[in-house]
Amino acid sequence: MKKIILFLTIISSTVMAQQRPKLVVGIVVDQMKMDYLYRFSDDFSANGFKRLMENGYTFQNMHYNYMPTYTGPGHASIYTGTTPATHGIVGNEWFSRTLGKDMYCTDDNAVTTIGDGTSSEGKMSPKNLQTTTITDELRLATNFKGKVIGMSLKDRGAILPAGHFANWAFWYSKSGAFISSTFYGEKLPDWVTQFNQEKHYMPYITKGWDLFKPKETYNESLADDNPYEGKLYKSDAPVFPYDLNNMYAKNDAGILRSTPFGNDLLAEFAMKAIENESLGKDDVTDFLTVSFSSTDYVGHLLGPRSMEIQDAYLRLDQTIADFLVYLDKTVGKNNYLLFLTADHAGAENVNYLKDNKYNVKSINPNDIRSGLKKYSNDTFGADLILNYSDFNLFFNKEAIKSKGLELAKVKQSFKEYLMMQEYVKRVYTEEEILSNSGNDYFLNSISNGYDATQNGDLVILDKPGYIEYHGTGTSHGTPYSYDTHVPLIFYGWKIPKGETSDKKVITQIAPTISQKIKIPLPNGTRSNVLLEILRNN
Repeated sequence: MKKIILFLTIISSTVMAQQRPKLVVGIVVDQMKMDYLYRFSDDFSANGFKRLMENGYTFQNMHYNYMPTYTGPGHASIYTGTTPATHGIVGNEWFSRTLGKDMYCTDDNAVTTIGDGTSSEGKMSPKNLQTTTITDELRLATNFKGKVIGMSLKDRGAILPAGHFANWAFWYSKSGAFISSTFYGEKLPDWVTQFNQEKHYMPYITKGWDLFKPKETYNESLADDNPYEGKLYKSDAPVFPYDLNNMYAKNDAGILRSTPFGNDLLAEFAMKAIENESLGKDDVTDFLTVSFSSTDYVGHLLGPRSMEIQDAYLRLDQTIADFLVYLDKTVGKNNYLLFLTADHAGAENVNYLKDNKYNVKSINPNDIRSGLKKYSNDTFGADLILNYSDFNLFFNKEAIKSKGLELAKVKQSFKEYLMMQEYVKRVYTEEEILSNSGNDYFLNSISNGYDATQNGDLVILDKPGYIEYHGTGTSHGTPYSYDTHVPLIFYGWKIPKGETSDKKVITQIAPTISQKIKIPLPNGTRSNVLLEILRNN
């Protein structure tokens, strides 16, 4: 009888252990368009993106369901399972109507930098995130035994995915070191200090940036030197090879962010974290969040048709292949659950489209502000504008009151003015946004991204193809498909092989993982799930 009881106990423990993987790995690629998986596929290896797609489950039609499509809101939405209207991260930085000043998404003056960074680089925490994340719920579900570590070249890319209860979040500083804040601890772990002291960034700078593959490989891109690209750290021309030593001498180690090697450095750091924090080494599930940011820096500067962006993805493909091999060896092929997605996509360069006969333009935000100010003075005899940023227009209500004007009439007047501008598609008032009935696709996107305590009196939707940006490179932020359409691939523990073209939304990721590993849902999620991933549960 004792032997039978012992046998049943062992079986029961094994079944319970199988309910969760040893490690969940969340990978976010900053500014990755779904198109890149198709466009560059002939030049990818068999062991990176292709391995994930062929052996995992690919969502071909994944979209963001709100505006603005920026990095901070993107990372927050992936991991909370809700939109900025609920989690409160309404931009990377924004003008807060409550505070009456600009704020950054992870600013926290109550904490200080730890590690070799400037004082401002480390004054960061998740305090502005109003809801829990999937990583928070894992910590709670395991009685804080499961470890959570977030990392990125960007502070927001590390902090927001890691959530409120993370053991650590690390981000890259201008010094070339990974730093953190006193929100997480009083000093860096010894292994991080050692990694920083070894200056892993220097070999990349010394080597410089040349093409990863023969030049003829890059036939999916425009010519190396074309008018749609910006110049990397004031280089003479946007052409290979790039002398990173010279750039480093004139700037700092932050230059690595704008090269593919920032991603390589982060992958090195991630593997050190797995090793030294013993992630995935026991039956209590750990969670590692990794956000590859270099693709965003390269995309903004050089654009989606540049050889540089193609090179960044060919190199990232190899980096992911190496990372998967490392996970196989250290955690075990059937012991980790991995997903890969992006925090937003990105538009085509406006001048490239215009030169190919699409009637669109780049709009300088300063010109928008100047026009609004002129209209205000001409119409009302005073500057009634408090702030214009991130498509939001804020009125100075004290000035409106002092002039004896009605706010509703002022809003309507400015709305009519804006609707006459060539770049404007629609304009919505705060009242229209908050009373949204759900029948207007664009209004739904804006409503999902709108926090009444933080956003503006009017929100402007630009026409498709227009960008509030300068003429080279690209940007993002709109609810159009070129900014919302991103990859999503699940791979590993109990993930079926397959793909779907059904439209899905980014806020389905977090509740799906909750259901998959049987932990509570993040507290702000609407909990719509990806049933395709749950079939093998």
